[in-house]
This record gives sequence, C-alpha cells and structure tokens, in this order.
Amino acid sequence: MFRLRTLCAFSWREFQFRSFSCEPLIIQMNKCTDQEQIFDLIERNKETLSEKQVECAFNNLWQLQKQKTSLLKNVEYVGDHPQFLTLHNLTTNKIKLMNDDTLVNVLYITQQFAVKAHDPLIQALVTEAWKRMERFDIKVLSTFSTCLADQRLYFSPLMGKIADIVNRNLENIQDLRSLCVLMVNISSLISQHFQEQLVNKTELLFDNMSSPEVDIAKRIVQFLQNVKYRYYPLLERCNKVFLDNINYLDLDSVSKIFDGYQFLQFYSFEFVIVAKKRLTEMIPLFDNPASFVKLFVALGPVAGPEEKKQLKSTMLLISEELTSQQALAVVKAMEDMESRNSHLIKKIASVLHKHLDDYKPVELLKITQALIFLHFQSKALFVKLRELLLSYLKVSVIPSEISILVYAISMLPSPHLDEASVSRIEAVLPQCNLYGLNDFATSVLRWIQYDHMHMSSITGKQLKLLQKLDHYSHQRLQQSNNLDLLWEEVKSLKEDWFRESLVEETIAALHRLMDGMNCMNVSKIASFISRTNYLSTLLLDKIASVVIEQIEKIHPFSILAIILPFSILNYDPPQRNEFLGTCMQCLNSHLGTLDPIMLVFLGFSLATLEYFPENLLKTIFNIKFLARLDSQLEILPSSLRSRVQFRLMELNRAVRLECPEFQIPWFHDRFCQQHYNKDTGSMNGAQLQIYKMLAEVLGGINCVKASVLSPYYHTVDFECILDKRKKPLPYGSHNITLGKPPGMYWESNTQIVGSSLPPGVERIAFEFLDSKAFCRNVPHIKGKSAMKKRHLEILGYHVIQIPHFEWNSMALSQKDARLDYLREHIFGAGKS
Repeated sequence: MFRLRTLCAFSWREFQFRSFSCEPLIIQMNKCTDQEQIFDLIERNKETLSEKQVECAFNNLWQLQKQKTSLLKNVEYVGDHPQFLTLHNLTTNKIKLMNDDTLVNVLYITQQFAVKAHDPLIQALVTEAWKRMERFDIKVLSTFSTCLADQRLYFSPLMGKIADIVNRNLENIQDLRSLCVLMVNISSLISQHFQEQLVNKTELLFDNMSSPEVDIAKRIVQFLQNVKYRYYPLLERCNKVFLDNINYLDLDSVSKIFDGYQFLQFYSFEFVIVAKKRLTEMIPLFDNPASFVKLFVALGPVAGPEEKKQLKSTMLLISEELTSQQALAVVKAMEDMESRNSHLIKKIASVLHKHLDDYKPVELLKITQALIFLHFQSKALFVKLRELLLSYLKVSVIPSEISILVYAISMLPSPHLDEASVSRIEAVLPQCNLYGLNDFATSVLRWIQYDHMHMSSITGKQLKLLQKLDHYSHQRLQQSNNLDLLWEEVKSLKEDWFRESLVEETIAALHRLMDGMNCMNVSKIASFISRTNYLSTLLLDKIASVVIEQIEKIHPFSILAIILPFSILNYDPPQRNEFLGTCMQCLNSHLGTLDPIMLVFLGFSLATLEYFPENLLKTIFNIKFLARLDSQLEILPSSLRSRVQFRLMELNRAVRLECPEFQIPWFHDRFCQQHYNKDTGSMNGAQLQIYKMLAEVLGGINCVKASVLSPYYHTVDFECILDKRKKPLPYGSHNITLGKPPGMYWESNTQIVGSSLPPGVERIAFEFLDSKAFCRNVPHIKGKSAMKKRHLEILGYHVIQIPHFEWNSMALSQKDARLDYLREHIFGAGKS
C-alpha cells in the first residue's frame, strides 16, 4: 500500500511537471507567483537558458519583489539565494548576445538586487553598455544613466558621454519621460547654456502633452533644484500637475516636492493647503519611526495647532527608537516649527547626544543651529559638540568644511580657537569663495564679541585674521568677471561684516559687470541691492531699463524683487511711470493666482513709492482675498506671520490716507491696539537729550509730549502745539511718563489732527532719524521714513525731521548750538 501511494504521488508530480514544461519557458516564468518557482525553473533549465529567458527571469523576480511589503528584506533573500547566483553566472556568458534593451534592463535589475558595483557582472554589463551607448535609443539611454546614478557616478566620464549624446541629439528627442530622467542624472555636468536648452526643450514637450504625469513633473522640479534654477514657468506647470493629482501623491512624493519648492524659494499657497490636508489624513497610517519621521518633517512646519499637538505626542512615544539621521531630521523640523515643547526637545537632544560621534561636520552645524534656536541648554552636550568640532578641525583640509566647523564653534557658549585652529583657517583663505570668507568673518566677529563681553579684551590674532579676510575678499571681488557667478557668491553674505567691509567693493564690481544684466538675472541683482542699503542710481537705472526693454521675458513672480530696492531706497528712476506701469502690466493678468503674501508685500512696496494701482488694491482689499490670506497666515512661522500682518496694516493706512477716493475702509484698530500695547516707548540717549532741550525751548516739560500715537497709529517721537502767534500751548495733565507705552489722546484714532484744533493753531511732530532711516552711502532718506512724513503731513502735522548726522555734527557739538537749531526749525530764523 505504501509503495502504491508513493508511486501515485510521484506519477502526479511527474504529470504536473510535464504539463507545465510543455509550455515555452518564458510563459512558464510569467505564470510564476513566487521566486521559488522561478528559481526552480532556473535550476532545471540552466544549461539551455537564452539571453531573453535570462532577462525574463530577472524581470519576474523584480516584479515579485516590488509586490513585497519589506523590500529590503526580500532583496537580501533573493540576492543570497543559490539559484540567483546561478542566474548571475549564466548572465555573464550571455552579455554579448543581448540586445541593447535587454542589456541595460538586466543591469538595472541586477543593481536593484543590491549586487555591488565592483561585482564582475556589473562591471561587464557597464563596459558593454559603454561600447554601445552611441546607438542607444532615448529610453535605454535614460535607464543606463539611472544605473550609473545608482552607483553615484555623477561625475564619471561615462555620465559625461551621456550628457554629450543628449546635447547632440536634443532637437530630435520627443520622449519627455526619458529626457527628464536624463536631465536629473546629468545635471552635475551641464553648462548654463545647455541647462537653458534643456529647460526650453522640456517646456516645449510639456506643453505638447495632453496630460503630463506626476513622475515627469517631480523630475522636472528635481532637475531645477539640482541646477539651482528657479524657472517659474515650468514650476507653475508642474505645480498644476501636483494640484490635479494630489490624491495620487504619497508621503515620499509630497516630501520631495516640499524640499524642491523650499530650495527654489517657490511658494504655492494652494499646494501647501491641499498637501497639508493630504498629509494630515496620513497621520493615523504610520506608526513605524522611519515613515512617521518623514511625515513629521513634511507636515510639521505647515500643520495647524491640533495637528502639531498630535505629531509631537506621537513623536514623544517613539523618540527613543530614532536613528541618528531620523533625530537630526526631527530637530531641524522642530526648528522650522518654532517648537517650544521642552519635553520633546529634551528627548530628541538626548538621542542626538547619544549619536554625536556619527555625524559629519555639516550635520553637527545643523544640530548646533537647531538646539540654539530652540533655546536648549546642556553643558554636557555642548562640551561634547565642541570637542567633536575641534577634532574635525584639526584634520580637515577642505576649505568649505573648515568654514562650517569654525562657524559651528562660534555659535557655542565658548567660541575660542587655539593657535593651531587659527593657522588652519589662514592656510585655506586663498582658496575660499566670498561665502566661505563671510562665514569665517562672522565667526571671528562672534569670537571678538564674546571676548569683549567676558574678558574686555580683543587679541591681536583676531584683528589680524579679520584683516586677512578683508584682503582676500576685496581681492576676489576685484577679480570677478561674471555677473551671475558674482551673485552666486554674494547672495548669502551675512549683514554685519558685509555692510562694514565689502559693500563698497561689491557695488564697484556690480558697476563693472552691469552690462551683463538681463531678464534672467535682473531680479536677483535687484534683490541683492535691497539688502545693501546702498543707493547706486547707476545700477537702479540699469535695472529699470532692462525691465522696460525685456518685460515680456520676466515672470510676474520676479516683480516684487525688482521693485523692492526702489521702494526701500526711495528712488525714482528717470522713466518712473513707464517702469512702474510696465511692472504692473506684467502683473495684471496674474493677480488672481499670485501668492497672497507676495501681493501684500508688493502693494506696500508700491505704496512707499506713492504708486497705487487700483487693480492691485481692489484685489487685496477684497473679502475673498483676505480670507485666503488668513488661511495662509495660519501655516506661517510666527515671525513671518507678524511681518505680513504689519505690512497689510501699513498698506491699509497708506491707501486710506493717500487714496481716500478708493473708499477702502480702515480695519486695523484692534491689531494696532494689541501691537502698541506691547510697545515700551522707551527713548535712546539722543531722543532723551532732544526731549529735554525741546522742553527748554518751548518753555516747560508740559509743552512737549513724547512718544505719541497719531491717528492711524504712526509713532511720533515728540509733539508740540503752537498757537497762531507761534506760542507753545501746554498739554496740562495729558503728558506721559518717560518709558511708558505711547498713548493716544484723541477720541477717535482715525480723526484728522487738524480738525480738532482752532484755526491758525499748528501741531508739530519731531522725528529723530538715526542711521537706519538713510541710505548707507548718501544722506538720502529711505522709503518708509519718507512715507511716514507724507502721512503725518496729511494728518495735519508740520513735520520736523532731525537727522542723526546733523544732530551729532561738529556744528552742533555745543548745547547752545543745538538749542538754536531747534528754535530755528520750530519758530523760523531769528525767532525765540
């Protein structure tokens, strides 16, 4: 009986096998539902496998692996399987027989199974592909470039050859999917001209697609990020694809899009809102640390209060399971979120402390910046950080890395550097660009400030180092010969050192190179000038002329940056009306789609220039727009949110005072009351001096009022009232105590000053203007101070502005001279 049963079982298996094997091998492989079946077929047919059957085996193994939940675990299992090694060895003998598509496909799949780059099979496949590259079609070439990218061969001769092939055949390429893959992979090797050709080709193919795919849009954003090119037209097109397909975007996709947008400084309020909703729905879906950290990083900075609370609660529960990289990602996200959850900060800091030895220099800098921003204090952690940074500094020879290490040390409680560290800095200075030199200078200035506060001494080595930094920085600026490369170096210079040491030389370099200004870089140069406080009419006139001549090539998103230096520096170019009109013409068709924050800042900037385009103002002061703005304010960091709210108030005030015909209501009373109730109204030394002298000139302390709020909430340093005979009128009991918050004494805060005074009586406002109110290089009053004077005059004030350079001049060094100065401005020449 046992023999019969055994014989029957054997016969049944034999029948099954014969039935299965009578079909072609490729069909059999395609019917397999797990890798063991494929491996069984490989073992039985290893003597006769063809190159197509080899490819089919790889394809099916990979398709099955992609269906698994734990990809890495299954990949390791397959890669270590004896029959995979058999397939591996068989493939080596079939390489020459493979067609191009099979060759590259087998290479791609082999790498997915974690076969190392130095493996003989991988090397043989790559070598054969190299020989055939010139004849590859675009799809095969894109897959091969991905194989090289997976080996991190971004700068290899092979990738350079691929870039050359794409360059020579770009005109004939019609497959955007393959082109985008290639663009991302060759992005490290292309010239600016080639970059622009690729962008133009992409734009053309994109517009010809009936329904662009999400993967294509993601790769375009990745390419623009790689080449640091904020090309608005393509970004807008990609953004529309993301908005239309938001339900198909997974966590990885949303995270990468956010990273790309942040890097390129491209802001899409609509995408943030829908992505926030999509990510919020994912919160209950992730409980493993890796996925939840990714969700925390993506959602945290844009989440509302409830979502943030939920994210932080879950993060507290899993914090001890975090890896070193996960903890770093979380602390950076908490910095972006402006988190004040001390318990979570302490937990994450503990994980960071445990892994400090594993971090690279740039990661240690990020940790230092985040912990200091979050006000975390731990002597043990900071001591360990300092030790690690110094140990890296002793052995590093890379200029950029040394500047990172020194910058991080300068942020710690004790920023001292020993002689060896200073010598290492001095050794790399000739190799540094302006950005690196600036970081060194910022670090040395922090060191000097610390020593001055704690030891009241500045050492010679600090001053000597600053002198060398000045020397190499000036030398680099003088040798600059390309406007775009210069901007790349100066765009992120820190304010203090740059303003004191480099601004004159930088402006001179810009003057020398300004013929290179065009539609592509004009907004970048304008944005940089806005930071300098330096009035160069030559550069501003050039910007205006480029805009007028090339406006059709300038994107509306760039207009704010272009207008900003004119607004800040209070300068009208010779073609003022044409310039501003051209800018508005560029904007008009986009008013409904531009970012709400951008429109608020744009409206305010134009208002400082006394330019009030009706279309823009009606767009901003509209209930639907303000509702969109409120939604956006909810997801902004508190500092930016306050700035936007304040700019909207200032724009509302400017329109109300300067354009009453638009009949836009004033709706900022409550906001202003809340803001100014926090203001201490304290005086600096010069203001206190002026206050006392005004009391003497006007006949008593009760004839001058300090820290006054005008209607519409302009703060006035001092105020007095003269009757029609120019005699000061006392305020009686209304005057305020020094150091108290400023007060308003009109019954209505929107009342015009003059309307409450008898005929002939004059209300005078005194404004002390410090250096911030003027351009750096000339005594030219800046936009906000000029606008404030206009507003006070509309409100009925006679405004007397006292510039700091007049008040502190040699001519007014004596008290009597200052008293005469005040009398002349109040009563006129010869009055007392």
